[in-house]
Amino acid sequence: MILTGAKVVTLAGILDDASIRIEGDRITAVDGPHSAVESISDPVGSAAGKPAQPLSGEIRVDLSGYQVVPGYVDIHVHGGGGGSYSSGNGDKARTVAQFHLAHGTTTSLASLVSASMEDLVRQVTALVPLAEDGIVAGIHLEGPYISPARRGAHDPAVLRDPSLDEFDRLLDASHGTIRMITLAPELPGALPFIEKATARGVVAAIGHTDATYAQTRDGIAAGARVGTHLFNAMRGLHHREPGPIPALIEEPHVILELINDGVHVHEAVARLVANGVGHDRLALVTDAMAATGIGDGTYRLGSMTVRVENGVARLTEGGAIAGSTLTMDAAFRRFVDSVGMPLATAARAAATTPSRALGLEAQTGAITQGLRADLVVLNADLTVARVMRAGRWVSSSGPAN
Repeated sequence: MILTGAKVVTLAGILDDASIRIEGDRITAVDGPHSAVESISDPVGSAAGKPAQPLSGEIRVDLSGYQVVPGYVDIHVHGGGGGSYSSGNGDKARTVAQFHLAHGTTTSLASLVSASMEDLVRQVTALVPLAEDGIVAGIHLEGPYISPARRGAHDPAVLRDPSLDEFDRLLDASHGTIRMITLAPELPGALPFIEKATARGVVAAIGHTDATYAQTRDGIAAGARVGTHLFNAMRGLHHREPGPIPALIEEPHVILELINDGVHVHEAVARLVANGVGHDRLALVTDAMAATGIGDGTYRLGSMTVRVENGVARLTEGGAIAGSTLTMDAAFRRFVDSVGMPLATAARAAATTPSRALGLEAQTGAITQGLRADLVVLNADLTVARVMRAGRWVSSSGPAN
């Protein structure tokens, strides 16, 4: 298959009137003249190759007038379409993945909130088949090893200090599909836990934390490489007690999650961070919960009751923000339209950087030769026209073959 005529966002910059050749589930060639605008440096080599000439009988799809970006990668999502990954129900979990796929998320983690050990084992076990089938890229444990003072929408009754024995049991139950865990570095036992997680190939993320600047630095030194939803559920920035935010921002190896829904973080703050840390440090995430795509009403997030009004999810008791009703296509669109970022920068934040956070940059996250053919075809207003995952169209309201 050859896709022709589109404006294509690659690691090397913008290609106008480009061609993308796809064979099986892979991109085998990308070609087109570079636009003079929004060109950015490419750390892994140019995406452009030889012109993609059609083979006999090869399908051609004319995408003139459309824009093509890499499939979105969401490393923090709890639910959507009425389903939740914490349900322990495999069918409901598949509903979540399919819902977000239609919005351009071709790769995602299944995020779980804090729960008892028995519930976590049950939930993880139910998600293993989805991870093994490639429907999700793995499991993200958000808690239960988080600060009670910064728990957000997590049940305080199940929060506890990090346990290496529990971690071993969860790893066994997951068959190695746990890819990330969010924890507070100031808790007793957190630093050896981070070291062990890192040694086992699990990304340690700092979040839901009341840590000081020094404690956060200690967590980073132990191996933490992601800041979970920066600014949210962490000690605030103060000029004499800086806390975790500047520690996470100033460390060049830490990737910073950002919930860009206009509720969790003001666009001025998102713009300040995006301009300050560079185009390869931010990872847009949804932190979406079950109500996403469904509407206002009463829902569950783990063991907690959530009320959604005007698209904003809050606990019925206490009023803490309880995830979002955001989709990645909306987060991407807001990053361009409201935050003011260039298209190429938004594509990195929605796909390339989160893919690198999971160590998947050799598989997906960019439109480049050799990577999986995960693509989002966008209309002029950046709404989704069509989605391709692993070389197959999975959603379409746009151009036909």
